[in-house]
Amino acid sequence: MERRIIDLSKYRFGCCHEALDDAKIMYEAGRYKNTLNRAYYSIFHGMRAVNALDGFDSSKHSGVVAHFNQNYVKEGIFPKETSKMIKLAS
Repeated sequence: MERRIIDLSKYRFGCCHEALDDAKIMYEAGRYKNTLNRAYYSIFHGMRAVNALDGFDSSKHSGVVAHFNQNYVKEGIFPKETSKMIKLAS
């Protein structure tokens, strides 16, 4: 696998962790609307990190979710509950 693809995936995974940290901070501050936003973006960046390993990206959230579900949930790499969690978070 190309080094740049791995680096991109790692960068996006870092964004995932950063958004999750932000969600925790917002939750502790009682800012629940912002908590939900940051939690969703944590999931979104995580999906983009995984999708990057395929060389896939989309300008639309629906494209990112569809590719992830089709190639990783449907194929059994991630459990089916993951798809439900993504839908609920959005």
